[in-house]
Amino acid sequence: MRRWISLLILLVAASAMTPPAFSQSMSNQKESLYKRLGGYDAIAAVTDDFIGRMIADPQLNKFFVGFSNESKKRIRQHIVDFLCQTAGGPCAYHGTDMKTAHAGINITEQDWQASVRDLQATLDKFKVPERERGELLAAISSVKGDIVRGQ
Repeated sequence: MRRWISLLILLVAASAMTPPAFSQSMSNQKESLYKRLGGYDAIAAVTDDFIGRMIADPQLNKFFVGFSNESKKRIRQHIVDFLCQTAGGPCAYHGTDMKTAHAGINITEQDWQASVRDLQATLDKFKVPERERGELLAAISSVKGDIVRGQ
């Protein structure tokens, strides 16, 4: 289970606007990242695509060996809950803290970079805007130090 979560972990002209557009822009700035990403269903769809890419990735597929279908479902839900909570949504992540969850897995910088490439490809597929993409990647990157441990 720790391996899946770790891969998870392995995710920016107001002056030219008319007043109604400016008002809409201000409203969007106040919305949570969760809402701007499209809510729970969008986060779940992104998670499913991202996991599929990692399973197909020759650098990362080693982390997916040996899990039962039930374990995979539970891990997927942990990833959805983590992303949902991180984005300011109503979900609560109940998994192990990142440092403990990734102890002994030896995730390398190369593994981390491969997972970031896979996540970027998923975000491209879903046409996630730059601002939201940047915020999501920054949030995920904030736990990198607890995840990347190997050489």
